[in-house]
Amino acid sequence: MNDALAAVAREAGWTLEHIFVIKFTNSDFCNETTKRKGWVNHGIKGPESIADHMYRIALMALIVGDLPGIDTGKDALSFLLSAIYAFSQITVEEIQELWREYEDNASLEANLVKDFDKVFEMILQALEYETEHDRVLDEFFLSTAGKFQTEIGNSWAAEIIARRNSRLAKKLN
Repeated sequence: MNDALAAVAREAGWTLEHIFVIKFTNSDFCNETTKRKGWVNHGIKGPESIADHMYRIALMALIVGDLPGIDTGKDALSFLLSAIYAFSQITVEEIQELWREYEDNASLEANLVKDFDKVFEMILQALEYETEHDRVLDEFFLSTAGKFQTEIGNSWAAEIIARRNSRLAKKLN
C-alpha cells in the first residue's frame, strides 16, 4: 500500500478489511474495462470483461443455491457472492481460507465454482462468440473436455455442447 493510502486509512480508522475491499474492487479483477485475455487473443471484438465473467459466475451460484447438498453460506460460493457485494460481511482471513479451499478443490462448493469458472462459463461464452462472430473456437471446448467435477457441471456442459453440435451441423448443411 502506498504511503498516502496508509495515512488516509490510519486517520479514518480503517481496518485491513476496509483497505482490501478498496484495493480489490479497484483492481483488474473487478474492472469493467479489462477484457478477458483468451478472447482478445482469439480476435473476438468486444469480448466480456473480467467483471462480466465474475457476474455471470455469481448468477450461476445463486441459481444452484437451493439445490440439495449445496451450501451457499460457506466455501467458494460465499467468496463469489461476497465479491459481488463488495465483501460486506467477510474478513480477509475468511477470503484467504475460501481461496485456499477453492484452489485445493476441498469441497463440493469449490468444485462447483471451478466448474462454473474454468469450464462451464468459458464454453458458454465460446458458444455465444461462435454464434455472434460466425467462428469456430474449438480450443475452448477441447481444453475443457472431461474436466467437469460435478453432476451439475457435467449436465450443463452437455447441454451447451449439444447446442453447439446442432449449430455446427446446421452450418454444414
